[in-house]
Amino acid sequence: MSLGQRLALLAVRLQEPQRVASFQRLCGVEAPLGSPAEGEDAESEVRGAAGNPRRRGQQPGAECSPGPAKPDCCGAPNGVRNGLAAEPGPAGPRRAGSLRRNSLTGEEGGELVRVSNWPLYYLFSLGTELGNELFYIFFFPFWIWNLDPFVGRRLVIIWVLVMYLGQCTKDIIRWPRPASPPVVKLEIFYNSEYSMPSTHAMSGTAIPIAMVLLTYGRWQYPLLYGLILIPCWCSLVCLSRIYMGMHSILDVIAGFLYTLLILAIFYPLVDLIDNFNQTYKYAPIIIIGLHLALGIFSFTLDTWSTSRGDTAEILGSGAGIACGSHATYNLGLLLDPPLHTLPLASPPLTVTLFGKAILRVVIGMITVLIVRVIMKKITIPLACKLSSIPCDDLRQARQHMEVELPYRYITYGMVGFSITFLVPYIFSFIGIS
Repeated sequence: MSLGQRLALLAVRLQEPQRVASFQRLCGVEAPLGSPAEGEDAESEVRGAAGNPRRRGQQPGAECSPGPAKPDCCGAPNGVRNGLAAEPGPAGPRRAGSLRRNSLTGEEGGELVRVSNWPLYYLFSLGTELGNELFYIFFFPFWIWNLDPFVGRRLVIIWVLVMYLGQCTKDIIRWPRPASPPVVKLEIFYNSEYSMPSTHAMSGTAIPIAMVLLTYGRWQYPLLYGLILIPCWCSLVCLSRIYMGMHSILDVIAGFLYTLLILAIFYPLVDLIDNFNQTYKYAPIIIIGLHLALGIFSFTLDTWSTSRGDTAEILGSGAGIACGSHATYNLGLLLDPPLHTLPLASPPLTVTLFGKAILRVVIGMITVLIVRVIMKKITIPLACKLSSIPCDDLRQARQHMEVELPYRYITYGMVGFSITFLVPYIFSFIGIS
């Protein structure tokens, strides 16, 4: 057997849903009693589906249309049913907490799942949140407002590149999520998206590596801290996606390696891109046009799924932050420290410093959320009206590119612009910058 054949066989084995289910059982996650996943029929069905990519995501006994990543006759994309974590007890399964409902597909968890190792459940729940919107909307602004705008801007550039390429690659490869059964689904928010590669794994790899690359030599700290942070952050996010039943082992490994390739190619250009965004006279026009063109291109790769809206959201945020950094640079609101002051030393933590940081976060987050709510109220009805699409059912309306792309792009573009321009301007005005 040649090396290529061995690698192909290894890839097939790493993609098997049984390996995901085995990892879940090892971590204390089990399907409810009486579930088809417990029986031999389900196992043989999955084996039969392993060679057929259109059946990998289909439940045993389901007669569904073959289109990948679309809601099937059972009401779940990729032919899976999703679970909610629960703890077994004398009175039957008990719900551990609601996982996020998919606002576009309306999909909710349909089963209770037995979890015997609660520390691991909460640990991996934290890990998967490190790749979700709630984390990003706090993480990047915190860097820009409180730590180092220079690092924050470049982190956003890297994040946009990695996530955009990852989302587009998903829509090109079009592999479904691991089959359930035997896999137990602990998350449903991204279940209508494709699986390969794992964009959670990509962001969980790119962010810690980029943080160390951008801060070491600029800030005074031992390199050992960064070398500990990278594997801890990366492994937590990657393993959490297998634990949640959302990705195969192959998806996660591919996402990790793909990110290393992207960083090797694009990281040397990050400084050039950031300087262009800040200093070039016509940068805002080029930024908006380029990000919009990339969004339109990504929307042509496949039929509707929630990944298209995520892609527009990522591009809009990146464009808004870049345009905001151009405005703040030209107005002198957020100036980088002179080169002769590097490396920077961490200031002593005082009550005043801590209080200002908290105040900036509170005022900034309130401003960002107000902008987001206002833009959402404006853009969806306006896009529906301009496209002659009924907006009585917002969920259905947002499944049209003519609505979802402008809503996500404009709304999160304004959010990004607020983060790097409007909020720093407010800080300067009230004297807490």
